[in-house]
Amino acid sequence: MRATAMDGPQAGRRVEEVLDRLAATGDRAACAAAEELVRVLMDFYGAGLARIVEKVGDGPLKPVYGDELVASLLSLHGLHPEDVHTRIARALAAHGEPLELLGFDADTGVLRLRPAAASTGCGCGSGSGGGSDAARTLEDTLACFAPEVTSVEREPAAAPAPALLQIGTRPPSPARVP
Repeated sequence: MRATAMDGPQAGRRVEEVLDRLAATGDRAACAAAEELVRVLMDFYGAGLARIVEKVGDGPLKPVYGDELVASLLSLHGLHPEDVHTRIARALAAHGEPLELLGFDADTGVLRLRPAAASTGCGCGSGSGGGSDAARTLEDTLACFAPEVTSVEREPAAAPAPALLQIGTRPPSPARVP
């Protein structure tokens, strides 16, 4: 039997939707039981993944660190062997939009970015138009690779350096002797 294809952010949204529907019924006992069920299943799957990681070791797992679903599961259970900065770099590379990492505050979970200098976009960051779709995709990718990132702050692109303009006189050209 093959599992249905689903990614980490999609699974998280589905769990939240189901818990919200249960909460909307007003049945506190059912809501508490559902939340406990989620915790028990998370603990169970986390223990199984921990056992796999322990028995297989780091070497054979390296090829799957770049897979969003596997990275999401390992990170969710605190089992991903790569540090958060490496996983953020993976997420930014997977996202595709050229972004410059300005910093990550581990205490607040805030990631600061701006369009890379080589970007051909307008550099206006989040504003009007389709920027929100790109930002959502980036958030989803970060949720898979680095769930420690709780928010993304985009700064405007750095202004290009002004062109060098030299004003002055040229030295006189040597006189030609016929």
